[in-house]
This record gives sequence, structure tokens and C-alpha cells, in this order.
Amino acid sequence: MNYLESYLNHITFERGLSKLTQNNYARDIKLLLDASNEISTPLDALKPANIRGLIAKLHGRGLGGKSIARILSSWRGFFDYLVKQHSFSSNPCIGMRAPKSAKTLPQALSADQAVQLVDVREDDLLSLRDHAILELFYSSGLRLAELVGLDFNTLDLANGTISVTGKGNKTRIIPVGSHAITAIQTWLNVRTTIAKPEQNALFITKQGNRITPRAIQYRLKEWAIKQGINSDVHPHMLRHSFATHVLQSSGDLRAVQEMLGHANISTTQVYTHLDFQHLSKVYDQAHPRAKKS
Repeated sequence: MNYLESYLNHITFERGLSKLTQNNYARDIKLLLDASNEISTPLDALKPANIRGLIAKLHGRGLGGKSIARILSSWRGFFDYLVKQHSFSSNPCIGMRAPKSAKTLPQALSADQAVQLVDVREDDLLSLRDHAILELFYSSGLRLAELVGLDFNTLDLANGTISVTGKGNKTRIIPVGSHAITAIQTWLNVRTTIAKPEQNALFITKQGNRITPRAIQYRLKEWAIKQGINSDVHPHMLRHSFATHVLQSSGDLRAVQEMLGHANISTTQVYTHLDFQHLSKVYDQAHPRAKKS
């Protein structure tokens, strides 16, 4: 019995999880299956002690607490399915916790750096596309997978909004800034020259195919160098920059949570730490009693 294939069919057709989530589950569960083979223990015979040993081995390889927590979550869901659908006696991952790792704050560009990065002036076809991508990233705080998955009919440029399907297959409507709208409209005018009739993707390659996450990552690094940004810029950094700058200006944590598509506000609260760092820096520079002698 191919339990992995059965489970992937379950999360695809019954739970409607995204392709990216399916791939993540498949990768994590393959680690479990490989480990099960290594210790010559079938899945239905794995005990909590075996799972603890696997966690320790992953930690020893240098995996951090967040990565191991995600892997454990995948295993837990897999075993829940096996208990319900394939008569496994128990879930050996129940109660297991990943080792704690040091909390790291997300990296964000300064407002000046973000504007410098997205201010693309070149007007060849790919530059026009990349300009629209950069402006939309910074304007709306999209995840990379969300931006790649956009179709052009999800745009409502008249009202300045875009419909985005994010984690958990949840759809949200988010605002799009005027600079991003202008860049997207310019891109749409030239997109028609390379798009195939049946192609719905908003952002496409010269060959008319939907752009890949890897291609966006590569192009973003290229633009960071061209625009003179001395940082290792990646798509999530623009998402972090969007959240940080909106929070600094508005102080509205709930609104930022909604726009980012976070299920829990505790996930969004990390940006309050970035905001505090910003305020502390301003205080240190401006308050006469804060300056060090």
C-alpha cells in the first residue's frame, strides 16, 4: 500500500490544499519514510521513542526549531489520516515538540531602499514586467507563491484591489497602491504581445508561460544589484518591508494582519518588534537625554 500517494490524494481532492503545500507535505513525509526504512521499522510500528530519535537526528543535522516543527506537523497530520483511514492503532507524534530555536526578526528594507529598489526606469518588455512585480510586492505584501499564482482576472484596477488565494486556500481582497496599478497597466499593454490565448497568468515569461518562483527570485536579486541595494534581497523581504512600513505609519496591527493573510495576530506581532526598533533608533538620535556621552 502506497500510504504517501493515498494521503496526497486526500489532501488534494478532499482538503483542496495548494500544490505548494502538497509538495511540502510530500518532502517532509518522505523523510519519515526514509527513516522508517533505515531502522527497519514499518510505519504502523513506529513509537514515540522512534519519533524522538528522528527529531534529534534532524536537529543534529542543523535543522532549526521552525523547520522541525513544520516537519512534525506534517507527520502528525499524516498519522492522523492513517489512524482514521487505514486502521493504524495510534499517532506516535502526539505530544511531540520541536526543539526551541532563537527568535530572529524578519529583515526589512528601509522605506528609502524599498522605493529605490522598485523605481525601475527601463522600458524593455521584461523590465516592464519586473517593475509591475516589484511594485505589487511592495504595495500589497504578497507571498511569492501568491504572486506567481495570480491570474489577470483577479485584478480590479478600477477599485484598486486584487483577489489573492493564500495559505489554507483562503481568499482575501487587498488594496493595490497607485504606483503598482500604473506599473501593472503598463505591463498588461505589452503582455498581450507574448501571451497565448489560453494563458490566464498575470505574470508570464517571454515564451508566454506562467513565471516561476525561481525566476522571480533571480530577477529580484538582479534588480537589487542594478538599483544599488547593498542587501541580500529576496521576495519575502519586500513582504516584510510592506508590513513594517504600513505598521510604522498606521499602528494598525489588525489591518496589517488582514492584508498579510495571517490566521493568527501573534504571527503579525513580530512586526511590532521591528517597529519598536525603529522607534528606539529615532529616540536615540533625537532625545537629548538618550545620547551617550
